[in-house]
Amino acid sequence: MEKTNINAPAAEELAICMEESAVSVTSAYGHSPVVLMVDDATIGTLGNFSASIGKAKSKKTFNVSAIVASALTNGTILHYRSIFPKDKRKVLYVDTEQGRYHCQNVLKRILRLADLSEDKEPENLVMLALRKYSPKMRLAIVEYAIGTIPDLGLVVIDGIRDFLYDINSPGESTDIISKLMQWTDDRQIHIHTILHQNKNDENARGHIGTELNNKAETIMQVEVDKDDKSISVVEAVHIRDREFEPFAFRINEDALPELVDSYLPKAKVVGRPAKEPFDPYKEISESVHRAALDAIFADGNIGSYDDYLERLKKGYGMLGVKLGHNKAVKVATFLGNKRMVIKDGKEYHFNPDYHY
Repeated sequence: MEKTNINAPAAEELAICMEESAVSVTSAYGHSPVVLMVDDATIGTLGNFSASIGKAKSKKTFNVSAIVASALTNGTILHYRSIFPKDKRKVLYVDTEQGRYHCQNVLKRILRLADLSEDKEPENLVMLALRKYSPKMRLAIVEYAIGTIPDLGLVVIDGIRDFLYDINSPGESTDIISKLMQWTDDRQIHIHTILHQNKNDENARGHIGTELNNKAETIMQVEVDKDDKSISVVEAVHIRDREFEPFAFRINEDALPELVDSYLPKAKVVGRPAKEPFDPYKEISESVHRAALDAIFADGNIGSYDDYLERLKKGYGMLGVKLGHNKAVKVATFLGNKRMVIKDGKEYHFNPDYHY
């Protein structure tokens, strides 16, 4: 007997969805209204979503505060320019990482940027601090808020990663991105979300980052300037419209982001960026070094350099660190310089009392 999938949609529901989704050649469909720009480049339209990515301490939240302040004033803050319709002037700001005290600081910063009073609740801004809830509950609360707040135009989700239990789950990631597409289409709003970058490359974290790259209207990167750590640079890494000129901001004495007028964008390097030389100190943690050495010297001292290199490859490989010959030589040199491994005559022995 054929089993029935109780979770499958009924035929009536599928028929309605099919009718709603049909595209007619004779109907008039409007172009998605532009609501967010950087100078003359479109970064956000109603019915779509965008994202900011950046490493820790890159000032991502300061940057998004300027976006929200721009939306509240329907004007220009930093280089962000908002043109929301009259019936789309409400903003929902969702923070999943911080408690209410820190969220209140962000709220006050936004109001100062927008030149609005901090002594009364803003008419067009709702801020939710959802740190204490589970990912499933956070998602449900946001869905309810999006469905019930009138005149909603912009939703900011500071920490979309916290809607997922597993950041690398393809299923969860697809479900969340599908929700963004559903909410933006049903309510004709724009959603801007924030996600951390990987520590070792420029990619947004996890499978959710891959999905964002594939589906977002715009991906902006916020990065601390390599030559001046006091400023952060904003540039487009993916944009459907033409690219905008990168710009920089710093945090002023009033703890507000302000433009760095003297900033000159650096010329982009064609091709792959130069890879930094392998550094066993930077790229391998002390705990991994110790665990590898415990395994390598479990059977006692090692009698030859060639055998030592082979043992290094095997020991570090067991911990997920792949070493070719050249990298194994660099690790051996590093361990000797750190006195973690000492050569005594022709033998190599582990020094567990090393100073790291």
